[in-house]
Amino acid sequence: MESRDAIVAAILSIPRGSVRAYGEVARRAGLPGRARLVARVLAEQPEGSRLPWHRVVRSGGRIAFAPGSADFDRQRERLEAEGCRVSDSGRVIPKAEPAAQSLDRLIWDPVGVPT
Repeated sequence: MESRDAIVAAILSIPRGSVRAYGEVARRAGLPGRARLVARVLAEQPEGSRLPWHRVVRSGGRIAFAPGSADFDRQRERLEAEGCRVSDSGRVIPKAEPAAQSLDRLIWDPVGVPT
């Protein structure tokens, strides 16, 4: 699979109402350390693409666009439509994922195991 195809597949796998950092998308695509390539692939998407680009954010969980810009507002609107909360500064708080949908949570936080 070509690296761009792997990146697109990784983005398509982000659940509705969730976000992933550019670096995490790169890692899931088998391209660790290639966060800038993820940004380039997103920037090169044609107008009207159905790729859920809005689910990709900076490593600190913030929208990459400047607050108040048209792109910031568009990404914020899309994320909020999926149930995310977005602060005025662009910090994204994803909606809670059910435990059954999160393999990491099932592995690292199993039900009934004392902490």
